[in-house]
Amino acid sequence: MLLRLAYLAVTNTFALLRLLPMSDRDKDIEILTLRHQLLVLQRQVGKPAFTDTDRALLASLLHHLPMAQLRHLLLLVRPDTILRWHRDLVGARNLIHAGQAA
Repeated sequence: MLLRLAYLAVTNTFALLRLLPMSDRDKDIEILTLRHQLLVLQRQVGKPAFTDTDRALLASLLHHLPMAQLRHLLLLVRPDTILRWHRDLVGARNLIHAGQAA
């Protein structure tokens, strides 16, 4: 899982670097296009299967947003699920740190 998380972090960093020279208009067009494609896929596919790495990445990206804003995002899972994933990650981290302190 750690290797996959590192891979996703690196690929997302390159994706962010690709966005820097883009205009706001171009970014808006890309976001609207991606949202529409997501809606099409949601109509065609059942419940998606998230890996532990997917959960960790989404939880770390989205936990800073307020619940009101999360509810307005087009997500594959409910905002409550994202927050639960984040609580699980924090709980697992606390267990690891508690085990190291003992």
